[in-house]
Amino acid sequence: MHSRLAELDWAATRIGEISLRRRVEPTTRTEVYEVKLGDEYLMSSLFTVAEEELARITLAALPDAPLDVVVGGLGLGYTARAALTDDRVRSLIVVEALAPVIDWHRRELLPQSRELTTDPRTTLVEGDFFALLRDGTGFDPAAPDRRFEAILVDIDHSPVNVLDPTHADLYTTSGLRRLGRFLKPGGAFGLWSDDAPDEAFLAVLRECFATATAHVVTFANPLTGGTSANTVYLATVAC
Repeated sequence: MHSRLAELDWAATRIGEISLRRRVEPTTRTEVYEVKLGDEYLMSSLFTVAEEELARITLAALPDAPLDVVVGGLGLGYTARAALTDDRVRSLIVVEALAPVIDWHRRELLPQSRELTTDPRTTLVEGDFFALLRDGTGFDPAAPDRRFEAILVDIDHSPVNVLDPTHADLYTTSGLRRLGRFLKPGGAFGLWSDDAPDEAFLAVLRECFATATAHVVTFANPLTGGTSANTVYLATVAC
C-alpha cells in the first residue's frame, strides 16, 4: 500500500488545472485513484459501476456481429476497458480532449492502463469529441466519414451540467442528429449521466432516434453506507 495521499500528475489545460491523485480511502482501506479539475472532483475509481454499465448496456443492444466502437472521454479508462471485454468489438477508438489524460495511461500511472493501451483493437485519439462532431471531421483520423455500431460518451456530469459551455450543443436536437450520422443503421448511442433520468432530455433523444430509454444504475456507496445511482441513456438508430 502506498502513502495515504499522492499527487501523481498535474497539468494546466484549456478547461482548467487537472490532476491525478492516488489515496487510501479510510472507509474501505483501499487504494483509490481520483481526477480533479481545479477543486472539483471529476471521477474516482471508488465508483465505476455505471461507467462500466455504459458499455455493457449499449453493446447489449447490438446484434451478434463485429462491432466498431467509439468512446468519447477516456478518464480512468473503465468504459473503454469494459467495451474491450466484449469479444464482438473489433475496433475501439477512444477520443480524449486532454493530452495529460492520455499520457497517464501511456505512462501506466493507473493500475490497469496496460490492458487498454496494449490491446491491438484500441486507438487513442487526442481531440475534442464535441468539435470533431460539430465540424464533421469524425472520430477516425484516417477516415472522416467512417460510421460505427456504437458511440459511448462519458464526459460531462449530465446533459444539463456540462464541463464546458461548448459541449452543450451535443444535447440538442441538432447535435444529436449530427451524432446519429456517425452511426450505422441499427447502431446505438450510450450516454452516462450523474443525474436522475431527465424526461426533457429523453424527449429530445426520441426526436432524433428510433428508440430512447433511461437505465438507472445503482451501486453501493461505502462513504454513505447506502446506495447511489447514475443514469445510462440508450438510443438506437433504425435499421
